[in-house]
Amino acid sequence: MRKEELARLLDAVRTQELPVEEALNRLETLPFEDLGFARVDHHRSLRTGLPEVVYCPGKTPEQVVGIFAALARRSRPVIATRASEELFRLVQESVPDTVYDSAARMVFLPDPGAGESGLVAVVSAGTADLPVAQEAALTARLMGAKVETLWDAGVAGMHRLVPSMELLRRARVIVVVAGMEGALPSVIAGLVARPVIGVPTSIGYGAALGGITALLGMLTSCAAGVSVVNIDNGFGAGYLAALVNRSIPSGE
Repeated sequence: MRKEELARLLDAVRTQELPVEEALNRLETLPFEDLGFARVDHHRSLRTGLPEVVYCPGKTPEQVVGIFAALARRSRPVIATRASEELFRLVQESVPDTVYDSAARMVFLPDPGAGESGLVAVVSAGTADLPVAQEAALTARLMGAKVETLWDAGVAGMHRLVPSMELLRRARVIVVVAGMEGALPSVIAGLVARPVIGVPTSIGYGAALGGITALLGMLTSCAAGVSVVNIDNGFGAGYLAALVNRSIPSGE
């Protein structure tokens, strides 16, 4: 439940459009809803401005469906990450309006009343980094940011960044997704006066060590203004970018 929804509920009680007993019933599970296997945090939007998100790996399909449906009864957007198309079909049986993005591997219900504001740029170093980059881009968009993307702009061909410098300068925050040695966030942070969120991916040959080399490279960046999330954590980067984006006053 968001602040706006709570305000409407209280106003409905004030105008006697909603009985007090019904309001109490709705508020009973506002802090969280106990499903037995999970305690769904309906209060998170009120605390942080953004709802709880379902991470699918490690959960049974029935658990994912149950948590997703519980969230869908109370909030928008509803997001489940790292989901297969088969899992999407199961969720859709319970929540028919659910949408699936195969590139981002996300099941979601958008917020129909939410607009897009500010600008988050999401950049991928290579095509192999796209699943993580797509996850970041869709997350930021569902969280209310306007998102523009730039794919396959890695350091092996730096000239590919030049036509997009205007986009990078317009963005409030830039998410940069890279595997191999993870150099691209440092390059971009050295070119623009914007916060850069580096996302190391597990893409690369042997000494890339499943993303550890890219992670350490980003963490030891000599360019100021680079923050780093965990390996392959496109969701975390998109979420953080949306928070940074919304913290900047409109018009800046």
